[in-house]
Amino acid sequence: MEISVMDDVKHVPCEVLVINKFEGEETSQELANVYAVAKDHFEGKLGQTYLLHTLDKIPADKILVVGFGKREEFNANKMREAVCKAVKKLQQIHAKEACFDFDVNCDYGKSAVIGAMIADYAFDKYKTEKARHLEKITFAKFSQAEINEGIIFGEAMKFARDLANEPAAYATPSRLAEIASNIDGVSAKIFDKEEIERMGMGAYLAVGQGSVQPPKFIHMKYVGKNPKKKIAIIGKGICFDAGGLDLKPASSMLTMRDDMSGAACVLGVMKALSKLEPDVEVHGIIAACENMPSGSSYKPGDILTAKNGKTIEVDNTDAEGRLTLADALCYACELGVDEVIDIATLTGACVVALGTTVSGIMGNDEDMISTLIRTGKDSGEKFWEMPMYPEFMDSLKSDIADMKNTGTRMGGASIAGVFLKEFVEGVKWCHLDVAGTAFLEKPQKEFIAGSTGVGVRTLLNYIKD
Repeated sequence: MEISVMDDVKHVPCEVLVINKFEGEETSQELANVYAVAKDHFEGKLGQTYLLHTLDKIPADKILVVGFGKREEFNANKMREAVCKAVKKLQQIHAKEACFDFDVNCDYGKSAVIGAMIADYAFDKYKTEKARHLEKITFAKFSQAEINEGIIFGEAMKFARDLANEPAAYATPSRLAEIASNIDGVSAKIFDKEEIERMGMGAYLAVGQGSVQPPKFIHMKYVGKNPKKKIAIIGKGICFDAGGLDLKPASSMLTMRDDMSGAACVLGVMKALSKLEPDVEVHGIIAACENMPSGSSYKPGDILTAKNGKTIEVDNTDAEGRLTLADALCYACELGVDEVIDIATLTGACVVALGTTVSGIMGNDEDMISTLIRTGKDSGEKFWEMPMYPEFMDSLKSDIADMKNTGTRMGGASIAGVFLKEFVEGVKWCHLDVAGTAFLEKPQKEFIAGSTGVGVRTLLNYIKD
């Protein structure tokens, strides 16, 4: 889809002119005011649409009016949602191109573009009948800078969504390493099994030892011109999670290609950085492997030694993500960074607690947590802080090791958080549990079923700002 910007599109011949209506107000087009507002009483509630033919009275063949709700309540997130609704309607009527001319006082170009690209997304790589897409969108009044940044964000989200939607046979640890090695403006080190073993990552290695796919520890690095901060972002990279010897039920395994959504997010973020050029040093880290059952799999009751020397009794082989993140966190803390953020489809308990519209967040620095929550809200992604009280460690106590890898089901998301905290030292740290928001079983708001690319917008805005 080609996206461009013009100062004025009112007099440009086009297939569909898309305009807005605020509740209680008229539109910028008299034709729409006569038919949509006066005749059919179109209210303009957020996301409502009204289509009319112009009968050659203006250069556009059709006018699509999209509701913006109340003017005083309108913001960048509602712009994104409204544009999504408009693009979906344009697809329904088989439109090829459209001009958007909105009567708003702010430069919402970035949000508008992101909305258009979310709505136009489809993972149809393996289908003979491809999805319907718009060919060209032209936005009026917005700045070129906002449009350009929106395209960068939209492309990063698409990249992450594509990767998390891919079957595990494609998105292997080796494939993730290959992708990381070919990102423009980013250096990459790939560590193989022997190097991982020499680094003392016994928890991570154990998870991957049951698969024929070799583990790949990925360390990407972007350096801005005058870095003001150093940040490490870690993405959970379980390319397929069968549960190990504590095998998942078949129905729970169906979408476990999505268990590397955190890794996909980190790759999408790293791919965008050289285009955004923030003055930050960013380390992208992925401990990629598969969690499979076989004769060589790690077993319940095994004692693992993490990179920082702490020992872990394996209580359940399906609590594997925290084991890979433990060693990745130790590695990140040794890089001399100011902050570490990990993003992971970590616990079903977080899905039970927060559903599919809100991600969990916890960490060791309240200012950092608050900033990420606020950045997420501004980016259109919701995060809710989960508690990490010392009492949660009680259920992780082991008689034969420093801790177990899982405890009681009650408070499971927080228990996973306090487990991870044991491997963080000397840095500010936040953990994002996106188990409920990374992959949807059915359409929700702007998103179709499948991967959502959660975290990409929030992390890019956090790094950039």
